Amino acid sequence: MNAPFRHAATPVVLDPAEPDAAARIEAFVASHPEATPFHRPAWLTAVARGSGNKALVLGLEQGPDFAAVFPLLEVHSPLFGRVLVSSGFGVGGGVLATGRGQAEALFALAEDQALRRSCPTIELRGGALPEGRAGWHVRHDSHCGYVADLAADDEAQLLWVPRKQRAEVRKGLAAELTVSVGSAQTDRDAHYAVYAESVRNLGTPVFPKRLFAEVLDAFGADADILTVSHLGQPVASALSLYHRGTVMPYWGGGTHAARKLRANDRMYFELMLHARRRGCTRFDFGRSKVNSGAGEFKKNWGFEAEPLGYASWTAPGAEARDADPTSSRHSARIEFWKKLPLPVANLVGPWIARGLA
Repeated sequence: MNAPFRHAATPVVLDPAEPDAAARIEAFVASHPEATPFHRPAWLTAVARGSGNKALVLGLEQGPDFAAVFPLLEVHSPLFGRVLVSSGFGVGGGVLATGRGQAEALFALAEDQALRRSCPTIELRGGALPEGRAGWHVRHDSHCGYVADLAADDEAQLLWVPRKQRAEVRKGLAAELTVSVGSAQTDRDAHYAVYAESVRNLGTPVFPKRLFAEVLDAFGADADILTVSHLGQPVASALSLYHRGTVMPYWGGGTHAARKLRANDRMYFELMLHARRRGCTRFDFGRSKVNSGAGEFKKNWGFEAEPLGYASWTAPGAEARDADPTSSRHSARIEFWKKLPLPVANLVGPWIARGLA
């Protein structure tokens, strides 16, 4: 009996904004058990439009189907250089494959594309890792993820939170705060005002307002904004993504007033309740740098740190890219940014942040 014919895998470079390509990529991503929201064409095209960068997907076609895909954002920044990121503005991404050896083929294709596009760096967040491949540096000690199951009801969710953090949540529940959820223009405006102040206080340029709008529009019912207000004034807000029964508070923050009001504590607890009511069973608190204040905050909530695998490639003879906000090279810039008046930071920040993918 003859063995069934199997097509050889053909490497391709696709535009995820092209409808036919987007439909095929989305179908493959939807069927892959390791896919994240950051593999979706919806994410790629939204962040490309919202940041003024270019999205592409590398693939291996096997007959009419994909055997592997590799989502990338081509980022051009006068301050931080040119880079291919998988996935840009995301905390996940990388190669999705159906068999061994396919990742290596896509790493080679990515290197070729990087050189063709004058991008001396590739950054990879998750997926198959290029362990031992020339030119690549793999790390498992820079970032951790924080994910936990949601409890069965509101009271059980409160009791799940460790005692010390639970006391902070109770203070937030007792405070004169109101909670709203939606994605209308009023929700977007409130979120951006809070988020912009929050990141300025941390010394980080704010992303373009259009970036959030494009993601909300692209994800539809799979994204929303939860905002906590005090006497009608928004003080804490989070834009969340929903993926396969998991809620991901993705872009969130609070004003100076939020800390005293315990508004951030109220916000994350209310999001746990809201997510369960809409059918979620998991809460993904996102990534944080190892030994960071953000990571300790998540541990205080009862989340366990799980190391994440990241990788970067630098073209032969090129200098390694440094866009790490915690590096000594950027410390003076961060302290300067914290002191900027908010209107100035909001005017200049988006131009800088579009290159911080």
